[in-house]
Amino acid sequence: MKRLHVSFGVADLEKSVAFYSTLFGEEPTVRRPGYAKWMLEDPRVNFVVETISGDRGFGHAGIQVDNAAELEPIFDRMKEAEAPYLPEGVTTCCYAKSEKSWTADPDGVRWEAFFTHHIMEEFGSGPELETIATENAAACCGPAPKAEPESKTTACCG
Repeated sequence: MKRLHVSFGVADLEKSVAFYSTLFGEEPTVRRPGYAKWMLEDPRVNFVVETISGDRGFGHAGIQVDNAAELEPIFDRMKEAEAPYLPEGVTTCCYAKSEKSWTADPDGVRWEAFFTHHIMEEFGSGPELETIATENAAACCGPAPKAEPESKTTACCG
């Protein structure tokens, strides 16, 4: 079973938690400093708001799987999509230890596919990742590269 993941950067976590708790009809499943996550069943979504990155608005989308075996077919499709592909492997990011890979759509919207092994107490920023650029997608998993097609960035958060 898969779950859509959506991440937003917000200016005021408390106001956003109050708004989304009312909208979704339930409190966050995970609350940490600068971070809140709802694991909703209807609609089936992993919805995150966070202040940690400093960015505001839509951050990235993803596909979360319930078991590690579901990752390989998604990773294969990411590779076949003629878009940037960045295998991150197992990493600690956003209060979770997960295995993940990243891509970007033709407009540069970042997507991750991941399996969460377990929830962590520390935020974790993941390792330094190499950004992959293509003609159609400005960047994968972080800020758009400046001049060179390859640059370093940190990616997150499932």
